[in-house]
Amino acid sequence: QVQLVESGGGLVQAGGSLRLSCAVSGRMFSAYAMGWFRQAQGKEREFVAAISRSASSTYYTDSVKGRFTISRDNAKHTVYLQMNSLKPEDTAVYYCAADRTLRNNLSRFVFDYDTWGQGTQVTVSS
Repeated sequence: QVQLVESGGGLVQAGGSLRLSCAVSGRMFSAYAMGWFRQAQGKEREFVAAISRSASSTYYTDSVKGRFTISRDNAKHTVYLQMNSLKPEDTAVYYCAADRTLRNNLSRFVFDYDTWGQGTQVTVSS
């Protein structure tokens, strides 16, 4: 069974940086497109970024473009989210997710991802 474990969250001041990691168990990591989502208190889970199986393609929601970078290391079975210039509105629980369907396009939809981590809290103070 595939398991995803996020780490790297914490408390940071506005303008600061954090790097989230998501370690994925199993042998098929390089076959999965991966995504990062976030959920603020009282709000729905929303898409942040996605990366293709070979890392040749990435996709970001508009509010993080130019500030966040998604990357992956297939040898380490890990996907990363580098977050710079953090804002208080970035405060949320961040989740990584795997899309194991081999679809051609990267998705921003929660229902297209079938395996999820437990989440890591990111809090940005003003």
